[in-house]
Amino acid sequence: MSSHPNAPAIQRTRPVAVGHWRAFLAVARHLNFRAAADEMALTQSAVSRQIQALEDEVGVPLFLRHTRAVELTSAGAQLQRAVAPAVERMDAAVRLARQAAGRRSVAITTWASFASMWLIPRMEAFQRDHPGVDIRIDASDVPVDLETSDVDLALRYSLPGPGAQGGQRLFGEQLAVVGSPWLLKSGTPLRTPADVARFTLIEAGDAHRSQHLEYLSWRRWFDRCDLPTLQPQRWLYFNYAHQIVQAALSGQGLALARMPLIADALAAGDLVEVLPGYRIDSPLAYWLMVGPRSAQRPEIRAFCEWLHAQAQLTREAIGDIPDPDLNDNLD
Repeated sequence: MSSHPNAPAIQRTRPVAVGHWRAFLAVARHLNFRAAADEMALTQSAVSRQIQALEDEVGVPLFLRHTRAVELTSAGAQLQRAVAPAVERMDAAVRLARQAAGRRSVAITTWASFASMWLIPRMEAFQRDHPGVDIRIDASDVPVDLETSDVDLALRYSLPGPGAQGGQRLFGEQLAVVGSPWLLKSGTPLRTPADVARFTLIEAGDAHRSQHLEYLSWRRWFDRCDLPTLQPQRWLYFNYAHQIVQAALSGQGLALARMPLIADALAAGDLVEVLPGYRIDSPLAYWLMVGPRSAQRPEIRAFCEWLHAQAQLTREAIGDIPDPDLNDNLD
């Protein structure tokens, strides 16, 4: 017998099946029952039944069904915000448990330029000494939450402060003017800072859109050299640091490059520093963050020790002397 339409809803207290939540999150992501069914390898009707069962359990509609579209209700949006992180934490815990029962591994998140220019060229030494440890590198500009993801370590680039909270400082940086040897043999004189105007200058395309990138700009270097109105022969813009350095390596112009990322290229003679007396300091530094659930694993400790040894070599190569008032570990 059906209840009276004005009767109060029955308060349900039993747990909701996890499968219902997974179906709910899939539909909420795609706002499409067919796409959610494809993701879950189920039929569309099976997903619809799970959503209906979930709505019956919760007691309110979670989706508005239109002829060609689906949208979340306010209750559905509230549940999505609460449930998605919980399911991700559960999945991360399962992945960690599987790792503990299987092969040892280290998962690292960092940005693409640092991975390609600093980390990957050094990885062979660690792999040789630790053949039983698998390495996974996730190169992304989007910060990863080490508390909820299955990533063990983060290598980040930021100012001291909130962005580096709890991090271990690896090294700081200076910026240097560099070019390829054969470009510098072209006969164009380069003896004073003003002489860079005779060359193409390579820079990040969005260098003036944020304070973070403004520190790395040629305009800042011009100001430090008392040449605020200087304009080069032409500009060449790229999105990423490794693209800027690649263009300099191929002789397309001069780059104002980050010393930690080009120390190896300078040592090999692939790049030449010009005007070495005109380096400028950057307030940004490179940091190691260790996930709270990963710190005690032997392979993580081994990788961190290796990473600090490599960072020490970089500090020596670039002459980086940390500020004595800056703690290596920011708590």
